[in-house]
Amino acid sequence: MNKIKVFVVLCLISTFAYAGGYRVSTQSNKQLAMGHTGVAVVNSADVLFFNPAGIVHLENKLNISAGGFGVFSDVKFQNEDFGTFSETDSPTGTPVYLYATYKVTEDFAVGLGVYTPYGSNVTWPTDWSGSHLVNEIELSAIFIQPTLSYQLFDSVSIGGGPILAIGGVNFNRNASRTLTDEEGDRSNIEIDDTGITAWGWSAGLMFTPDDRFTLGINYRSLIDVESTEGTATFSDFPTSTLTPANGETGFTATLPLPAELTVGVSYKWDKLLLAFDYNRAMWSEYNSLDLEFGNGATSINPRNYKDSSTWRLGAQYTATEKLTVRAGYYFDESPVQSGYFAPETPRNDSNGYTFGLSYQVSPKLSIDGSILYLKFKEITESYDFFSDTGSPVPAPFEGTYKSSAFIAGLGITYSM
Repeated sequence: MNKIKVFVVLCLISTFAYAGGYRVSTQSNKQLAMGHTGVAVVNSADVLFFNPAGIVHLENKLNISAGGFGVFSDVKFQNEDFGTFSETDSPTGTPVYLYATYKVTEDFAVGLGVYTPYGSNVTWPTDWSGSHLVNEIELSAIFIQPTLSYQLFDSVSIGGGPILAIGGVNFNRNASRTLTDEEGDRSNIEIDDTGITAWGWSAGLMFTPDDRFTLGINYRSLIDVESTEGTATFSDFPTSTLTPANGETGFTATLPLPAELTVGVSYKWDKLLLAFDYNRAMWSEYNSLDLEFGNGATSINPRNYKDSSTWRLGAQYTATEKLTVRAGYYFDESPVQSGYFAPETPRNDSNGYTFGLSYQVSPKLSIDGSILYLKFKEITESYDFFSDTGSPVPAPFEGTYKSSAFIAGLGITYSM
C-alpha cells in the first residue's frame, strides 16, 4: 500500500511543478511575442512579473495590463517493441494575467500582479499502456505578487515583493498494469487537493546608463509547496489483505519549487528594440521527495533533477504610430534526467517560436496579440522507478514521445 501511495504523490507533486508536462511562458502577450524576454524591457505593467525594478521607469502614473491565452497541447507515445500507440486528448488550457502599477512619486512606484504560471490539463486514453502511471491530470495555480519599486540613483532602480501561490490538483491512474476487483474492473487511485498555499518572493535590479541600453537582473526564491490536507481515493481494489482497502486516506508531502535567476539586456535603435534573456532554474534542489503517511510510515524517493537553462531572444519594431510588431525565439532545456521520464510530465528540451503585435486603439489603450509554437525534441526514454502491484521487481515504462504545443493570446494595455 505504501508503494502505491508513494507513486501517486510523486505524480501529484511533479505535475504541480511542471503544469501537466508543459512549463510554458504565458505571463505577457507583449513579452511572449518577443521570445518571452522582459527582464530588461520596460513596455508596460507586464514588467512587474519580469523585473519588479522596472515599474518605476514606466512613464505614466497608472498602468494596467490584462490578457489570456489558449493552450493547445499534444503528446504522442509509441512503443515499437510492443506495437502500442497513444495520443493525449487534453482540454484547452486558459492561463491569464493581470498587472497594475501606480507611480506614487518620480522615484517610487507600487504594483500588484495576478497570474497563472501553472495551469494545464493532460488526458490519456483510459485503456492506454501507461494507465498504471497516469490517466488524467487537472492542475490550476494562481500567483499573487504585490510589488514595490524604487529609483536608487539616476541609472539604478530596485524592486521586489512577496509571492503567494494558490493551487489545486486532481490526478487519476490505475493501480497497476493488471490488478482488478472481483468483477474485472481496473483498480484505480485518484488524488485531489485544493487550496494549497505557499509563499516566496521576487527581487530585481535594473541598470539604465542611457536611453538605449538596459541591464536587468531578477531573482525568484525557492517556494516550498506543502500538501497536508489532500485525499487519496482507492476504488475497485479486490477484497484481499494484500491490497489496500477501498476508500479514502490522507497524506502529507513537501516539494521545493526551485529558485530562478534571470539576467538580460536590451538595446534600442530608433524604432527597433532587441532583447536577450538568460534564465537559470535551480532544479537540483529536487533530489528526492520525502513523504509521511497517516500510519506514521515515511518514504524517501529519488528524482535526481538537474539545473536547467533557458536562452531567449526577442525583437520589437515600431512600424507606425499605431502598429508595433514583435518576434522571438527561445530554447528551454529540460531538467529531467535519463530514467526519470514519466508520462505525467512528458517534456524534453524544446524550441519556442513566437510572433505578435500591438495596435494602438487610442493614446491610452492598445490591443496586444501573440502566438507561440513550442516544439519538443522527440525522445525515447523510460521511467524506471515504478514497482507494479503484485510484482517484487521494478517495472520500467519506456517509449518514444513526440510533444508540441500551440499557444495564442490576446490582451489589452491601458495607461493614463
